[in-house]
Amino acid sequence: MRRTKILATLGPATDDADTLKRMISAGLDAVRLNFSHGSADDHRQRARRVRQVAQELGVDVAILADLQGPKIRIESFANEAVTLTDGARFVLDTAHPPHAGTAEIVGCAYAELPQDVRAGDRLLLNDGAIRLRVDEVRGTQVICTVRVGGVLSNRKGINKQGGGLSADALTDKDRADILTAAELDVDFIAVSFPRSAADMQQARALVRAAGSDAALVAKIERAEALPVLDALIAASDVVMVARGDLGVEIGDAELPGWQKRIIAASREQNKMVITATQMMESMINHSIPTRAEVLDVANAVMDGTDAVMLSAETAVGRYPVQTVQAMARVCRGAESSMQHLPQHTLRRSTTHFARTDEAIAMAAAWAAQQMGARAIVALTESGNTALLASRSRTSIPIYAMTRHDKTRRRMALCANVFAVAFDPSDVGGPAQIREAVETLKYRNALAAGERALITKGDGAGSGGTNTMKIIEVPA
Repeated sequence: MRRTKILATLGPATDDADTLKRMISAGLDAVRLNFSHGSADDHRQRARRVRQVAQELGVDVAILADLQGPKIRIESFANEAVTLTDGARFVLDTAHPPHAGTAEIVGCAYAELPQDVRAGDRLLLNDGAIRLRVDEVRGTQVICTVRVGGVLSNRKGINKQGGGLSADALTDKDRADILTAAELDVDFIAVSFPRSAADMQQARALVRAAGSDAALVAKIERAEALPVLDALIAASDVVMVARGDLGVEIGDAELPGWQKRIIAASREQNKMVITATQMMESMINHSIPTRAEVLDVANAVMDGTDAVMLSAETAVGRYPVQTVQAMARVCRGAESSMQHLPQHTLRRSTTHFARTDEAIAMAAAWAAQQMGARAIVALTESGNTALLASRSRTSIPIYAMTRHDKTRRRMALCANVFAVAFDPSDVGGPAQIREAVETLKYRNALAAGERALITKGDGAGSGGTNTMKIIEVPA
């Protein structure tokens, strides 16, 4: 069984229902609606198609709405693109006409740029491919020297090396998109470029006011987010290592270390974590990944990520189905390899548990590992016990058995947790556990003579898990 989950971005390449069906059959667990592209109607149609196909296949597929956030970009050129020469003078002007850029000057869509930079700063355009040194700020103009030139086309992004751009995390467009996401009843909403816990708290208030109970994803992609990482994680439900803008701002040499630290810190706080950006970028145009991409995905799995994300590879790529297949194959290979590594043992850095359900979940994971149990079974309302047990990185599969569709979909991004439809209110007492075991036997997840650890709560409602039971599956 593959424990690491796969999140793939939808786009024109996935708009055919048959393609989407084959992607889900290949191992797709969740889909991403990228609100940086497409209209609200595009997102409505894609969400509807996902739900229809998932129902046909009898599976739970989560939907994540990814807000655009503040896009700090240049404007457009009169001839679509220009070539910047090393050593040349180039001006970013917030007052310049938006479609009249030249090789000497271009408009800037971010009005605060002149206030956020000073002489000596380094600006990175087009994901760092173009590098500028700020020489002078004069009114609305930021006058630069090209340090690394090349072809620059319309609407490319701007980053400041080391961070320091003051744009708010939530724009007017994001507020409107939150309403659309709530209408679509998405399972996750990702906030782009948050700089503080306050940004996530503001987003949560807007999401709840819109009538949505979606889990909030903090995309770590600004240098300013790193000093307050623990607070940002605490204010979120899920964390994304968004390696594109983050790598540009902090430098590629620093990125691998921060990826490991963000994943570890997220798991420490019992949060799910996604690793994203260019994981199989070459498969936009090729049917197999490069060896470097294979190693990148495998290393993220070994770092402890819950999910790996595909972006343009599936949204606009030529091989969306093959890309999901390749991602699933690599994840399984990495997970198999980990079982043979000396350091891969049941571990949890936090040894003090403030909550009963956390203590029960960790005890179940430890006992199951020591006993060679076949499964950990969480009878759950919110899925939280299953999530907590998964933080131990046990290799024993965890089944989250719940009556709630939303809980099952939310578990679609949680590593090593497999959601099963089960309504414990139909039966009570010992019969409840018997019914759960019979359900898993029917699914070939358990067999007679195997052991399983069952967690449940004495009372109804979320957060009430207080009981663990060890059973041997009857014939």
